[in-house]
Amino acid sequence: MKRIVLLVLASLFSLTMVAQEKKSKNKRVEFKVAGNCGMCEKRIEKAAYSVKGVKSAEWHVEDQDIHLVIDETKCSAAAVAKAIAEVGHDTAPVKAQDAVYDKLHGCCNYERMK
Repeated sequence: MKRIVLLVLASLFSLTMVAQEKKSKNKRVEFKVAGNCGMCEKRIEKAAYSVKGVKSAEWHVEDQDIHLVIDETKCSAAAVAKAIAEVGHDTAPVKAQDAVYDKLHGCCNYERMK
């Protein structure tokens, strides 16, 4: 009887350990994003964080690229690029609309991507 009880307890304990195992779908992504200054940096990073599933977003003015950590089960790099383009910044995958770009502050008028 003791063996059966111990066997049942051991089985339950191992099932609990398997159930608590976390399935991480985080992915590191980077792509080009055009901009010039600190205002651009704030706008770009804020747009990136507005997409559900973005864990980390850092835009680097000197390299003109953004480094992201995203949860692939909740969003995609394309969704983040689209959100950034919607606030007026060209990205490698998506170009911003001219009307939105024209509304940027004067110091934020960067050289457009082709």
